[in-house]
Amino acid sequence: MPKPSRTAGTSRPRKVVLAYSGGLDTSIILKWLQDEYGCEVVTFTADIGQGEEIEPARKKALKMGIKAENIFIDDLREEFVRDFVFPMFRANALYEGEYLLGTSIARPLIAKRLVEIAKKTKADAIAHGATGKGNDQVRFELGAYALMPNVKVIAPWREWDLLSREKLLAYADQHGIPVDFKKRQGGAPYSMDANLLHISYEGGILEDPNFAPEENMWRLTVSPEKAPGKPQVVELSYAKGDIVAIDGQKLSPAKVLETLNKLGGKHGIGRLDKVENRYVGMKSRGCYETPGGTIMLAGHRAMESITLDREVLALKDDLMPRYARMVYNGYWFSPERTLLQGLIDASQATVNGTVKLKLYKGTIMCVGRESKTDSLFDTRIATFEDDAGAYDQADAGGFIKLNALRMRIAANLAAARKPGRKK
Repeated sequence: MPKPSRTAGTSRPRKVVLAYSGGLDTSIILKWLQDEYGCEVVTFTADIGQGEEIEPARKKALKMGIKAENIFIDDLREEFVRDFVFPMFRANALYEGEYLLGTSIARPLIAKRLVEIAKKTKADAIAHGATGKGNDQVRFELGAYALMPNVKVIAPWREWDLLSREKLLAYADQHGIPVDFKKRQGGAPYSMDANLLHISYEGGILEDPNFAPEENMWRLTVSPEKAPGKPQVVELSYAKGDIVAIDGQKLSPAKVLETLNKLGGKHGIGRLDKVENRYVGMKSRGCYETPGGTIMLAGHRAMESITLDREVLALKDDLMPRYARMVYNGYWFSPERTLLQGLIDASQATVNGTVKLKLYKGTIMCVGRESKTDSLFDTRIATFEDDAGAYDQADAGGFIKLNALRMRIAANLAAARKPGRKK
């Protein structure tokens, strides 16, 4: 295979930090970087709750000739939930009204850590295994450029000619890269991405949007039909918009999400089958499991319902789709997302209290919400019984009539314009 022609006449990187899982694709990329670019490679493996053992990545990297000091394996679960997932849920973010952005929100954290390691090791390039068709290439690179403007980005899928499974396997055999039996036999019938917030399933047989996925595809949730026949009530405690305790037990951010994942999964909550519009322009079908996030969204909206002013809630709802697109499109480190996050976080100062949710066969129902310090719900005014003068019902007549004034004027004008009406 010839050297990449696009590097001719340009400075080649001395050292590159690779986002490395230890799987087949990134193992091939590691070897390809060594051969095609002739540079020193640093590997970075992130634990963001994907549920797989990540230490084997160290052994694989060592076997591929990576120096021990150039292997970074980081547990980022708490940072992931505290600094990325929680802020996003304060915004109640949903992409295209459904998707809870489980893959999207993990990418800026990985980009951030890639850049931190590049600076620490004095590397001048980063590399990732995202394809040229997907959104992740955009998210990784926008994040990297925002934090390290002059970094060189190497995206092998946009450069090499290993564009089929057969070519990848042949390259692995040629260079002695281990391939597990399942991969050689075709592996899973779809591509998966997992972290503490969700699992996504794409590609393969799911590329037919009319294909119903088999029940055994789902890994985090039982089907609603097989969920317990008895509902379960869970109490979430909030402080400034974030969950700080479940059923009275204080938990760290990562433990909150882990606990809610188990509860939601047990009750068949959080499945989604969606055709979405990718940032690169194509429609893509994906299936998602986000049990804990689905509970978090329901609880947060219930908490805000009694603690936020009506117009503040309306403004947040107006801005939410734009915020969600920023996250989906990779603009986490952009000035506009940072500015909007400040507005959202300021609104959360009063989002304190408890919410009770009933989980039952794929559904969530709020069965109680209370804020002893910040509730705007005034029972004296809201009651249907005698309010002892707290609310003057006669005021409603003038309020309605003034709001109807423009419509009354338009109706009178329309009536005056009817044919045959005397002028």
